Amino acid sequence: MTDDRLVIAGREFRSRLWVGTGKYKNFVETQKAIEASGADVVTVAVRRVNITDRTKENLLDYLDPQKYTILPNTAGCYTVEEAVRYARLARAAGVSDLVKLEVIGDERTLFPDTAGLIEAAKILVKEGFIVLPYTNDDPVVAKKLVDVGCPAVMPLAAPIGSGLGIRNPYNLKILLETVNVPVIVDAGVGTASDAALAMEYGADAVLMNTAIAGAQDPIAMATAMKYAVEAGRLAYKAGRIPKKLYATASSPIEGML
Repeated sequence: MTDDRLVIAGREFRSRLWVGTGKYKNFVETQKAIEASGADVVTVAVRRVNITDRTKENLLDYLDPQKYTILPNTAGCYTVEEAVRYARLARAAGVSDLVKLEVIGDERTLFPDTAGLIEAAKILVKEGFIVLPYTNDDPVVAKKLVDVGCPAVMPLAAPIGSGLGIRNPYNLKILLETVNVPVIVDAGVGTASDAALAMEYGADAVLMNTAIAGAQDPIAMATAMKYAVEAGRLAYKAGRIPKKLYATASSPIEGML
């Protein structure tokens, strides 16, 4: 697995588990959970967590920039203008030109506004950002995002923070066949089996936050997720046996007495 690296826009990532930083008790717990996860990509909500003002307590004081890739996200942005503004703010503060782009369309479900997402992606790609869009599991929308220059797409498995797991595996499988860029399953993972299943379907990575931060023991869950993603990836590469309606003998019957 050490040679099975994920590459996006020429950047190489060691772990296929990406993690968020919200909902933890404090920055120390955040730090410990991230370490346990083995992740090297950590996403941070620009408008919710301080990563730009170095005169105040800053999450980046707890994350070694030599060890982690900080991925700013535009969580909580409901318009194109807001999303673009916060992406620019993160880059101006020297955080990253990578951005997880979110344009939320509905406050109750937190489903993305796909039209606004595509529009914001166009703007940011033209400005030189490496845009990783949080989108729904629609293959058509994913293809449009790739066409405007996104080097990866991040479809939801279920509503953000729901823990429901992959609700529509068929859409996800079609999406994986439709785009020729890395697919990072984002939102809705609840436990280790959900993460493993996403990887078994062929996802290139899984991003999660609530499933770890909201667990009774976040450190233990982070460790479980690490192994789940690794196991799912290995199973996908190994190639599962076909499903059959009837039994097939495990041992050969030739020469039986």
